[in-house]
Amino acid sequence: MQNEILMAGFGGQGVMTIGKFLAEGALENGQEVAWIPSYGPEMRGGTAYCTVVVADRPIGSPVVNVPTNILVMNRPSMAKFEPVVKPGGALIVNSSLVPEVSGRTDILQVRVPCNDLSIQHTGTSRSANIAGLGGSVGATDMVPLALVEAFLTRKFKKNQTVLETNLAIFKAAYQIGAEARAAWLAKKGGN
Repeated sequence: MQNEILMAGFGGQGVMTIGKFLAEGALENGQEVAWIPSYGPEMRGGTAYCTVVVADRPIGSPVVNVPTNILVMNRPSMAKFEPVVKPGGALIVNSSLVPEVSGRTDILQVRVPCNDLSIQHTGTSRSANIAGLGGSVGATDMVPLALVEAFLTRKFKKNQTVLETNLAIFKAAYQIGAEARAAWLAKKGGN
């Protein structure tokens, strides 16, 4: 089985970083992984996105034109990528910066207040990407929760405060994503 996610935002939001975190978590799970970054003309403030492909078999091509899942961290990313989510896939939206709601009924839409969760736990929006990662893991089930938590623990182990706040942000967003996914699956099963 193959699953993919496109993570998009503006440069400086950390979408490349969380894409790497997800890819490394999948590698630790023994899965095949491809991580492809793409930057706009400016590094900070310009468009940035990455694609992560996770599979239980060798990946034929890392290029994904119609991703199953998409995380959008800002309004331009929503406008550009919302139409290309594969039917039956998930659109994870940073609702702190994207007030628009998708009119599509053929996808799971998960609204995670990434910036708000970060501000609530740290006083700044610098960890909004960790909330995006949590919402994505919860909504897609691409990588087991425990593996991503263990990876984050190793990544941030040098600073206990940073570790604890990032795990709290990740878990809160994961819960939002997992609950939305469970409700979506129950609804699909009930039809």
